[in-house]
Parts: sequence; structure tokens; C-alpha cells
Amino acid sequence: MTTSYDCTAAGQRAAGLEHAQRAIREHKCVVFPTDTVYGIAADAFSPLAVTLLLASKGRSRKMPPPVLIPRLNALEGLATDVPAEARRLAEAFWPGGLTLILHAQPSLDWDLGDTKGTVALRIPADDVAQDLLTLTGPLAVSSANRTGQAAAQTAAEAEAQLAESVEVYLEGGLRPSEGAEALPSTIVDATAVPLRVVRQGAISLERLREVVPDVLGVGEEPAAVETPRTPEQTANTPTGTSPESSAAAPDDSPRN
Repeated sequence: MTTSYDCTAAGQRAAGLEHAQRAIREHKCVVFPTDTVYGIAADAFSPLAVTLLLASKGRSRKMPPPVLIPRLNALEGLATDVPAEARRLAEAFWPGGLTLILHAQPSLDWDLGDTKGTVALRIPADDVAQDLLTLTGPLAVSSANRTGQAAAQTAAEAEAQLAESVEVYLEGGLRPSEGAEALPSTIVDATAVPLRVVRQGAISLERLREVVPDVLGVGEEPAAVETPRTPEQTANTPTGTSPESSAAAPDDSPRN
């Protein structure tokens, strides 16, 4: 049975968080406010719960949900080979509107969909979200709407789309707050260096580059680095050929 709680009232907020924690433990879905829009959440370590989340949205496994975490030190337990540049961005913009795509810890027992060995992580800057994540641990979260529909900015809007597929709705008022633009998080691919923005959102490229100057914008490619030629290479390179074309072919002879 679906239940909605007004988290602007202290008593209902406490009851709602307790019910939401129980629902997550029972592999059900909940809706709660974040600093961007409302999210639908499920236990990140329950394949059944993640499947229910995707089904509620009408989404396939080809669009796996990101994972929200309560604190920065959870990064180490969920991701591996974290570049120093990604860590600097996390320290600068978490909690906030930045999602980092990283290599997932291979030992983790979870199934978020077709992630190709990666996980998208974020810490939201919202008190209700922080309180819930502190109780539950990492949650698989996606925007609280049916795929193709507008993202919900209140729990009531989310309930109009998701209905009985969600056990608990935590109403925290308008998200983002009145007058703020409803921007999604900026997504940065940190599985390789240089880091690359794959979706522009709440954190501008200019702000990212204040922390990591060589982060690439959407669609940008790394600048080609030309290796300086020595005087000997210049003298020995035949006219009309480049150093690359005059390089020796690979040695295919067997080696002992």
C-alpha cells in the first residue's frame, strides 16, 4: 500500500524516513526529494529492487540508474582506480550536482543493469535525501517519472506518474526550490584521463576546470600532442616523408 509523508512536518518526517528505510530493506521503491528533482530509489545491492525501479519507470537495463551515497568515504568501497582528478572534483562539488562515472569495485554483489563494469556516483545536497541515505546506505536512484515524461518536482507529481509501484512518497516541497532552474546533475566520465563531461548540467564546465583544468567538455577531444623532432631525426628523414611513415615495421620474428 502506498503511503505519503509530509517531510516539512517533523513528526511525519521521522515516520516517513522510518517507513522508507523499512521499504528499502524489503526491496521496494521509495520516492524522495534531492537537490535537483525528485528521485525514485531502491536498494542498490538488490537486483530485484533495481528491476522494480526500472519497471516502474518503463526503462530497460540498457539505462542503468546512478547510485547516491551518503558520504565521500563511500567512494572507496564502491569504485576502484579512482583518478586523483576525480577525487578533487568530488571533494569540491559533493554534496551537489555532480555525478562521476567510475570503474565499479569488481567484488561488489550488485546488478544495476548494463553498466559495462562502471558505476555512476553522487552525493545529493538535500537534508531529506542525506537523512535517508544515512539510514539505508547506497541507493540506486533515477528521476521520479515515467521515461519520456517530465521529471517530478514534488512527490505529488511523482505519485501521479508512478502510483502504486512505489511504497513510500516523501514530500519535501518543490525541488529545486522556488526560482531555481531544474537542472540535472553534470555527469563526468572519470574512467579515463583526461576526464570528460558526458552531460552538462548543474555544474558548469568553467567551474569544473577551476578544479581540473584539462577536463573535456561534451564532444571535445584531447588536443593532439606533437612529439618534438631532434636534429638527427630531421636530417635523416627523407624528403616528403614523415617520421611516423619512416618508422620501422614491427618485428614479427619469434623470440626465445
